[in-house]
Amino acid sequence: MKNKPTVIDLFCGCGGLSYGFIEAGYDVLLGIDHWKDAIVTFENTHKNAKGIVADLFKETPQEISKKTGIKNIDVIIGGPPCQGFSIAGKRIIDDERNQLYKSFVSFVDFYKPKAFVMENVPNIVSMGKGIVKDSIIEDFEKLGYSVIYKVMLASEFGVPQNRRRAFFVGTKNNKEFVFPEPITKNPLSAKDAISDLPEKSLTDGTKYKTEPKSDYQKLIRGKSDGIYNHEITNHSEQTTSIISLVPDGGNYKNLPEELRKTRNVNIAWTRLNSKKPSFTIDTGHRHHFHYKYNRVPTVRESARIQSFPDTFIFLGSKTSQYKQVGNAVPPILGN
Repeated sequence: MKNKPTVIDLFCGCGGLSYGFIEAGYDVLLGIDHWKDAIVTFENTHKNAKGIVADLFKETPQEISKKTGIKNIDVIIGGPPCQGFSIAGKRIIDDERNQLYKSFVSFVDFYKPKAFVMENVPNIVSMGKGIVKDSIIEDFEKLGYSVIYKVMLASEFGVPQNRRRAFFVGTKNNKEFVFPEPITKNPLSAKDAISDLPEKSLTDGTKYKTEPKSDYQKLIRGKSDGIYNHEITNHSEQTTSIISLVPDGGNYKNLPEELRKTRNVNIAWTRLNSKKPSFTIDTGHRHHFHYKYNRVPTVRESARIQSFPDTFIFLGSKTSQYKQVGNAVPPILGN
């Protein structure tokens, strides 16, 4: 596209959603997040975009526009944190907990883009018996947008992960967006995603030692000159010996009774299933293990499961990198 549609990504994190938009031919100009680590990665991976560390509790779109010189935009995307929604009667009220969502609305009101995409947790659709969803639609309809929403399952769209996200899409001039139909009934597995990555740590930039073992690996390697973010976590001997008792795709129920309660969470001691999509990648809680190796997935393995290409390099501490990966929208789903 010669004149690519321009995009601002609010609450962008490391930029999974906006990276998907770049791959789809959009021009991402700006990403805003309050977390500096995420913005450092964002700027490193979104070459034409500016990243700003800003608290959207406090900064208005007018101030951001003045700071960046961005006056017009075609699309606004992002995922404001909505877990703490405060509602009264039949609508979202002007409570501090709703301010980040209200900030997203104010950016759409200020820039009046041709379209917006707001993503969120799937239960936003059912919160307050549908009051939150109805309020969101009403807020954007008042600004002149036709709004449609859907909960999408990432594994139906080429991501090797059963991750659900809710998307609200608004368009102007009575043009209604149509969500794509699932592209596969045979989802990619965890093995399809990461079987070419070795058991041990690699120095950043290490060349690939094997050919891709799946079409997905070939796609995700792209033009990468090597492997990055593949530093393993060294577990205690006890942890390693316990996880060695769990089979591919198993969990705490596969352990002897006396070992089951060594971690008091029902997701503990869960292995990826080599034949199925991964469960939702989290921010590095260390309860989920590789389907074969007796360790948690590396940042790169987690990134593969999230559909980040190998050229997308995460910066910051390892703990920070896990959080950046886990909080992101899978780029292929954004695409």
